[in-house]
Amino acid sequence: MKKIITKKRAWSPVNRETKILFLKAVLLPLACVMSFFYQASAQDMHFSQWFNSPLSTNPANTGFIPDADYRLGVNYRNQWSSIMSVPYKTMSIWGDAQVFRDRIESGWLGLGGLILRDVAGSGGLTSTKVFGSAAYHQMLGVAHLLSFGMNVGWANKRINTANLKFPDQFDGKFFDSNLPTSVVLDNPNINYFDMQVGLNYAYFPTDKLYINGGISVWHLNSPRESFFKNDDPAAGADGNIAKRYNAFGNASIKLNDQVIINPMAYYSFTTKTSELVGGGNVQYNLSGDGESQLIGGLYYRKGDAFIPMIGYVWKSLKLMFTYDATTSSLNQYNHSRGAFEFALMQNGFYNDYNGDRRQSMCPSFKY
Repeated sequence: MKKIITKKRAWSPVNRETKILFLKAVLLPLACVMSFFYQASAQDMHFSQWFNSPLSTNPANTGFIPDADYRLGVNYRNQWSSIMSVPYKTMSIWGDAQVFRDRIESGWLGLGGLILRDVAGSGGLTSTKVFGSAAYHQMLGVAHLLSFGMNVGWANKRINTANLKFPDQFDGKFFDSNLPTSVVLDNPNINYFDMQVGLNYAYFPTDKLYINGGISVWHLNSPRESFFKNDDPAAGADGNIAKRYNAFGNASIKLNDQVIINPMAYYSFTTKTSELVGGGNVQYNLSGDGESQLIGGLYYRKGDAFIPMIGYVWKSLKLMFTYDATTSSLNQYNHSRGAFEFALMQNGFYNDYNGDRRQSMCPSFKY
């Protein structure tokens, strides 16, 4: 992409607005698509609010619900809206529940499901993933909990090349999509099977302290994801998705009946990419009984963005909003709008009796 920009400068002097227009019209869609063709490992969906998307963070989170029997959630992320004619949109719907609590001594099973959908740019690069998830949770003594989980599912990726422009479609002045191109896709609609595993540990010595951490491996089966029948291994493009390794840690510290602080961090890496996010939030009890809470926080993704957060809890509903304020070099193009993200969750109970048993088996932070 650097060579293309250099060539563009050689055609004529360009100002900042022209650069931005060129970036919107050609380079970003092209870079996105070509990077997908030749490096699939960096194309996983992700949310800044990883802590509000538990099943896509670690399958061992399935059914680990400290303050409820089941939960439902919706996540939505919109990014690059100021430099893309069609911004990147990532959406998810998920739910999980605790089962067999009365049949397993000091343990239980978690079952859940997750649907992820991502639409990337003007090329219509669309990803849809459907996973079923299960985890087993076992108490170790009275203050330790160990969880193991896995999810398996189906993934689909497709692309519409009609809206894409390639380097060999440049006529000397403009990119003409009607010109023939040497880039030919063998199959613009692909499907594959995917699998993830994870392990979690929780420690809760008192009703004022809770510590949790976990690790997981995604794409355990290294599925092949390519629009071409034959890739070029010599170019580092065998079409297989590299395994992605995730780790997270978080804590909840109850200072008093009004305030709970929640520090946390998340790290993810594959063969060529990595992500590190750290920060925390504060819950403030507005109503005295904990049914109404205000949440505020700040996170930082290393080398990329500051992420302020605000949220509100009303009874069993939680709504949280984050905004990625870009700090990387992309900020010169993305200055007007970063990425914003919403998460909506609802917790529920089977009956009142389960609430009493739950408090004796796993941590529950309540005002």
